[in-house]
Amino acid sequence: MPRRPPRHTPRSVEEIIGTVARRFQRAKLYFGHGTETARDEAAWLVGHALKIAPDKLVGRLNKPVPPAALKKIGALTKARIQTRQPLAYLLKEAWFAGRKFHVDERVIVPRSLTGEFIAEQFQPWIEPKRVRRILDLCTGSGCMAIACAQAFPRARVDAADLSGEALAVARLNVKRHRLGRRVRLVRSDLFQALKGQRYDVIVTNPPYVARAEMKNLPREYLHEPELALVSGRDGLDAVVRILADAPRHLNPGGILVGEVGNSAPTLQRKFPSAPFVWLTTSTGDESVFLLTAEQLKQHRKEFNDHM
Repeated sequence: MPRRPPRHTPRSVEEIIGTVARRFQRAKLYFGHGTETARDEAAWLVGHALKIAPDKLVGRLNKPVPPAALKKIGALTKARIQTRQPLAYLLKEAWFAGRKFHVDERVIVPRSLTGEFIAEQFQPWIEPKRVRRILDLCTGSGCMAIACAQAFPRARVDAADLSGEALAVARLNVKRHRLGRRVRLVRSDLFQALKGQRYDVIVTNPPYVARAEMKNLPREYLHEPELALVSGRDGLDAVVRILADAPRHLNPGGILVGEVGNSAPTLQRKFPSAPFVWLTTSTGDESVFLLTAEQLKQHRKEFNDHM
């Protein structure tokens, strides 16, 4: 009786990525916590197992995958499918603005679009040389605060969050990036613990999900802390408080940059006369707004009326 040929087992990085991506597609996973497609997520998982940074993976696609790494890839793939946890939690890592950060279930997975504008030093809306103090409000893992500190090497950065657990994660990341002298962690319910503090730039990626939306979110989101996602009936409770209080905490000529995701149209309808500048990312997204200190003061009454 003729022998069957041995079954082909994918061995190269390229083949393994393809195999993992197909498994993810069949499982109908949701992607949006650092990746947008099954292949991108598979590449991240495989690169992690091989200890290869995402920007170095392309040059290694034809390399063989060692057996120990194959075993790890298989276990991670199975866990991602069975638990529906965001991959970042399984890997205990996330990438933001080209840098790696520790993340776990105490913080939401970094996916802010603001990183693109941090890298550009918020030009042309502010002169980078004059930026000396920055606030990252609702800092979570601390990724935006750290990215700001690296983009503005002369600035001191306050990283504020209501969650003590989130600040514990941020502390790990500040230490990892050796920025303890310039990034200060503050436990604060928005601006409450920051009385008298003024900044040249305030960045924020606050909670902006409407309460009713939570039940319709993919399962992956249910692993994230609700405190960092939900913000009242229309998703804008925290954003409105920030808009109302920011004028007291910005220096003349300062700017507020806030990310509101799919709540952007609701925010614009709520404040139709506010001169929001909607920043456009390289992919065409427009869910990050910018307002100057002067514009915030001019519309303070309107914002306060909705508190």
